[in-house]
Amino acid sequence: MQETKVLLLKYGEIALKGLNRSNFEKLLEQNIINAIRNYKNLGNKKNLYFNIEREQSIMTVSCEDINFDIDNLIPVLSKVFGIVTINSAVKTEKNIEKIKEIALKYIAPVLENKKSFGVLAKRSDKSFAIKSPEIALQVGDVLFENNKNIKVDLKNPEVWVAVEIRNNGAFIHASNVKYKGAGGMPTGSNGAGLLLLSGGIDSPVAGYMMARRGMKISVLHFTSEPYTSERAKEKVLRLSKILSQYCGDIKFYAVSLTEIQESIRQYCAEDYTTVLLRRFMIKIAGEIAKSNYLDCVITGESLGQVASQTIQAIKVIYDNINIPVFRPCIGLDKSQIIETAEKIGTYETSVEPYEDCCSIFTPRHPVTKPKLESVLTEENRIADAADLIERAISNSNIDKDNVNL
Repeated sequence: MQETKVLLLKYGEIALKGLNRSNFEKLLEQNIINAIRNYKNLGNKKNLYFNIEREQSIMTVSCEDINFDIDNLIPVLSKVFGIVTINSAVKTEKNIEKIKEIALKYIAPVLENKKSFGVLAKRSDKSFAIKSPEIALQVGDVLFENNKNIKVDLKNPEVWVAVEIRNNGAFIHASNVKYKGAGGMPTGSNGAGLLLLSGGIDSPVAGYMMARRGMKISVLHFTSEPYTSERAKEKVLRLSKILSQYCGDIKFYAVSLTEIQESIRQYCAEDYTTVLLRRFMIKIAGEIAKSNYLDCVITGESLGQVASQTIQAIKVIYDNINIPVFRPCIGLDKSQIIETAEKIGTYETSVEPYEDCCSIFTPRHPVTKPKLESVLTEENRIADAADLIERAISNSNIDKDNVNL
């Protein structure tokens, strides 16, 4: 067997799934394939063949073209939900002499200018004759003979060298030179949801958090032409593309609220404008979710952050929706949400100053503790409310094209 550079992908929760584990592994494998397929920097090498193998709670990714540096995929795969850590490793045959040769070739350069190292061996394949302590000793001897200025430290070395003997080969890598994965569960393993993506800071974070728990995400964006510009929609499309790095392809729906907002402004009390608009938005979202076989609606609400996010407002806004609503940011403060937005790369786009539909006709003194009977009284002033909802869904340009990078 010729040595092969591979990425060693390790996962966490999936390993605990018992008899269902293979289903999660298959889904994770497909998501890895999709992420590689969408990787821009393959350029004219889109026809490269990548081999993905599953082996005892890990996956390995390698490329048939030895000139392709497999490490280029680390930033891509670190955003695939389900992967906890990524190691750059070398796979070789299960032969102690070959293992020592590969360690000397690939690991010795890593130890240059380092003060200490240790070797850890793991023998998952018990048919391999040499036991783990002896493997570690022999590999450590070879590395030490190559660099006698370094000391062996088996408690807290600067570099841990790992040798893993598995059913499909031997893997050698510097185990503490690893990259953090996105964690969570594979996208698509926990249903599908419709994310209300406004263009602000909170809603992209909410989408990310639900996708990290395995939910497939579609996006609904509300527009208010001519009060909002095309640039506002383009901003949300860019946010969707950033999310697609983690979530895979995203279906994007755009619905105009202009007629609804003008009716609310004409017939209803100003201080109820925000609550009434949110009720219409949620009704529309629920209908779109159900007609497209999505399991829930996802919002970026954080309790008490704005007038429409008090407990009283939330209660009346969602009074008549019969589909689950998930609010993953509900207990987070703004600084926590911003921290996540910066981590996933949506913050800079979210703060671009393009108005969204919720900033149009904003009341000077919005009601913060609305009562349902008062809200219904105001809503009933709009005689054709049901028709407005139907027209918003059927007449708007609903773009179902997939969004990806």
